[in-house]
Amino acid sequence: YNEYKSYLRIMAYSNEEEEGFPCSFSIYLAEGDGLAKQGEYVKAIKSYSIALEIQPDDKTCLVARSKCHLKLGNPEAALADAEQSLKDTNDFVKGLYQKAEALYAMGDFEFALVHYHRGNKLRPDFHEFKLGIQKAREAIDNSIGCPQTVKLTSKGDLSYFYKHLDEKSGKKSKAGQRKKTIATRIPFSSGQNTEKKTTKSVAGDKSVKQLLGELYEDREYLEQLLNDTQLFGGAMQQSDDAIKGLVSNGITYLDSRLEFWRQQQPLYSRKKKKVDKGNQNRVIKGIGKDPTSYVLKNIDEIDATLADGKPLDSLQLARATLKKVEATEKLESKNEFCATLHSCIGCALLELERLDEALKEHKLDYDISKKIDNTDGIARALDNIGRTYARKKEYSEAVKYWEQRVPMQKTNLESAWLFHELGRCCLELENFSQAIDYGEKSFNSASLAEDDNWRINSSVLIAQAEVKLGNDENALKNFQKAQELARKLDDDAVQDAITKAIDDIEFRVKE
Repeated sequence: YNEYKSYLRIMAYSNEEEEGFPCSFSIYLAEGDGLAKQGEYVKAIKSYSIALEIQPDDKTCLVARSKCHLKLGNPEAALADAEQSLKDTNDFVKGLYQKAEALYAMGDFEFALVHYHRGNKLRPDFHEFKLGIQKAREAIDNSIGCPQTVKLTSKGDLSYFYKHLDEKSGKKSKAGQRKKTIATRIPFSSGQNTEKKTTKSVAGDKSVKQLLGELYEDREYLEQLLNDTQLFGGAMQQSDDAIKGLVSNGITYLDSRLEFWRQQQPLYSRKKKKVDKGNQNRVIKGIGKDPTSYVLKNIDEIDATLADGKPLDSLQLARATLKKVEATEKLESKNEFCATLHSCIGCALLELERLDEALKEHKLDYDISKKIDNTDGIARALDNIGRTYARKKEYSEAVKYWEQRVPMQKTNLESAWLFHELGRCCLELENFSQAIDYGEKSFNSASLAEDDNWRINSSVLIAQAEVKLGNDENALKNFQKAQELARKLDDDAVQDAITKAIDDIEFRVKE
């Protein structure tokens, strides 16, 4: 369960009532920052969005959400957030940089260059603007051609051009008197330059594989050739240098094409257009001689795609795999695979906020797992059904399913997560005493697991429930406990959020 390690789930299912906890904006912002650092961009966007509902014009939060949109391959949404952060002022440097980055990702290299220049003029010390100017210029040159690669020679026929000039100036041209010129491009170097060039290894880089396509194997071969000590190092030094020059030039050329394709059509835009169809084609071709290995491999790919923040791609592959599994008669553990795939579909739908559909898939997972008496499948389904109900803000239903899950716990970390989620639901249902009880159970389990993140989460949960009960002294103790743990983890964002909560309580106590 990857979510057991999710970072700072302090305010996971808050309704954000007007009389709610006063530091909720800072806490949501800190939660989003923590999730973004972990690469959980979809979840980070949700935290930032809730924070922006509280403070809609907070520039820092808008820029942070814009960065997450850009990471997920949604430059239009990133641009909208960046422009919103610049609504009141055009000299907000971080917003200006983020707008330039969004424009660059959309392929608007000229406008991106303009904004990089504006930012560089405001903050010459901000190195990212200089890098932006450089990469935007290179992208423009790669798109329309660089003037430095054009050389005039005295070849070709431009007599009509000169005739037109002579007519304008009142002179008659004489055939053969004019030099004839034509613009030709300097050809790619084929080995004259035998300087040693350093090449960066791209072995195993998935993005390079997808961008280069069939040429990836050629580049890999050239790289291996260049590093072959047995091939080079004999008595024929001059010949070796000439061959090395040719190989280096070939790698350089492929790298320049790679950078051009990366700028012209970023990888995420390619995936958005092609992955769904590709995944379906790969599945529909057939399960092959080893159906079990085929299904297991696809399930791994489904999980990895979802973890990469691509729920739609994960959903398409999971549905196509399920269809193939259902159509296969002789497949060992067929029902177990079907249950797992329904779970995968439900998780992808949950990330896409299609909550009713997700709930239906998780209940199918539960029914099949129960029918075949698969304990792990039942536990998984109960987890996900509870999560979906909590996301729907139907906390009573979430509690009902999660309480069935309690006897099935296997690890202390699992218990810390489950008790924390039950406590959050009780907090939302205004059952504050029960929330404290679950919070203490979560803290004890986290202590046994030696997990400081969940100790922070459970301490904050207890403190919030104590605030609701009016027990400011107990709330203060638990917030201080969480602050000490955050200090131990050296997490400034969490420390700041908790410090503000402590300050508010101390101020209220003094009054």
